[in-house]
Amino acid sequence: MFNTGLLKFLTQPFLGAALLTAVNVAAPSASLAQGQLVSQTTPQTFPGLESGSSDTPRILPTQQQASPAIPIDTNYTLGGGDRIRVNVFEVPEYTGEYQVPPGGAINLPLIGSVTVQGLTTEQAADEIARRYARFLKRPLISVNLLASRPINILVAGEVTRPGSYTLSLQGGGGDNPAVQYPTVLAALTTAQGVTLAADVTQVQLRRKIGLSSEQVVNLNLKELIQTGRIDQDITLRDGDTIVVPTATTFNVAEARNLFSANFAASPTTPRTVAVIGEVNRPGSYLVGAGGGGQTGGGGGANTGGIPTVMRALQLAGGITSQADVRNLKLRRPTRTGSEQSIDIDLWQLLQTGDVNQDIIVQDGDTIIIPTATEVNTAEATQLATTTLSPATIQVGVVGEVKNPGQVDIKPNSSLNQALLAAGGFNDARARTTTVDLVRLNPNGSVTKREVKVNFSEGINEETNPILRNNDVVVVNRSGLARTGDTVGTITGPLGFIVNFFRLFGGF
Repeated sequence: MFNTGLLKFLTQPFLGAALLTAVNVAAPSASLAQGQLVSQTTPQTFPGLESGSSDTPRILPTQQQASPAIPIDTNYTLGGGDRIRVNVFEVPEYTGEYQVPPGGAINLPLIGSVTVQGLTTEQAADEIARRYARFLKRPLISVNLLASRPINILVAGEVTRPGSYTLSLQGGGGDNPAVQYPTVLAALTTAQGVTLAADVTQVQLRRKIGLSSEQVVNLNLKELIQTGRIDQDITLRDGDTIVVPTATTFNVAEARNLFSANFAASPTTPRTVAVIGEVNRPGSYLVGAGGGGQTGGGGGANTGGIPTVMRALQLAGGITSQADVRNLKLRRPTRTGSEQSIDIDLWQLLQTGDVNQDIIVQDGDTIIIPTATEVNTAEATQLATTTLSPATIQVGVVGEVKNPGQVDIKPNSSLNQALLAAGGFNDARARTTTVDLVRLNPNGSVTKREVKVNFSEGINEETNPILRNNDVVVVNRSGLARTGDTVGTITGPLGFIVNFFRLFGGF
């Protein structure tokens, strides 16, 4: 009875598929995909994937969700470019090697065209066995992957160079099970790293399942940085899409950690940053870790180290005496077309050493230094001694001083200090009560005002204002000097005539 039942079982049409499964499990010559995915098919757990979590994978309607946390499907699926071997046991003339064409259909003896696109090696063997069952009794089929095609992926969102990439497998070839598939981090590195505007806690990996469905899993790369959880660094398959979203909020401490990660944009790549407002040389600058240079505006100095706001300000000639260092603003464009706005308080950096205020810049950033509504003399003097300010500024002192011309003075120096740097008044000719202060404004206009001079007073806006770079101080002549100059101008020609007649007329 047992033998009869067994005989009936063996004559059923699904014999090939049933025996194929047993052969594929037991045979040591299983496909490359099987050989390397033994550990990868172990169910993975992802942080935050509990039921109701915002990180729960989104499954399209065609994909059934079996549990609150579904690991990403890591089975290798065949596609154009793969080289496979189809073994038809006991019918060697039907066994052969095939290069899967772009359409995904291979042409087999007797049964013709069979589509293997999007199928695993096991599924392809089942399909071929089903087709051969019409002509062969008890067909035993296995499919082995001999050489994998390169992996084509798409990287989108907050990466330096979003787009489509072809990644090669690493390691051996053919039936060598040591072949390694590229991972999410490898793909991000190939795209030149994530930007500082990225939200690495919600990176999406989208993978096609079969021919019509898709699975989406959120990956938390921040956990990978902090705890070393490599299960977030999933191996990729052909057709995968990685999407790095834009952060809705900006955390300066996390941005600094992200900057040092190996999947972030290269720290040595110069980035173009615009600096506008209360700096001595507004313009566009290249700020790099190994040095910086200027792409617009007048001169610039090289700096080394991390490309931060402070280094960008140094390249722009430093802040002016009117800068409000408590309310800097950094505008950062994102891949979505929106803009992040980040508030910076450099005064807090100077007072408490909060380096997180010295934000790392990225390509396309704009730094805005506003004008202070009120200048605190004590704070201005303190700022002049920091690296935010230039070492010196240049002002012109012309007219009745002992050493007229351009003088170099420290930032936030006053009018009195500039006069002393020019040697002081020419006592015989200078008007010592007032001077003219000429200033070129950022909007291109020029203002001139008269300032009363009082060397006994400290810094104040009325009698001893703080000077800015390129200010000009004009020391006028005294009334007596003007009168003498006028008389000299009138008598000058007359004296020439008298001397002429003396020479030729005997006077």
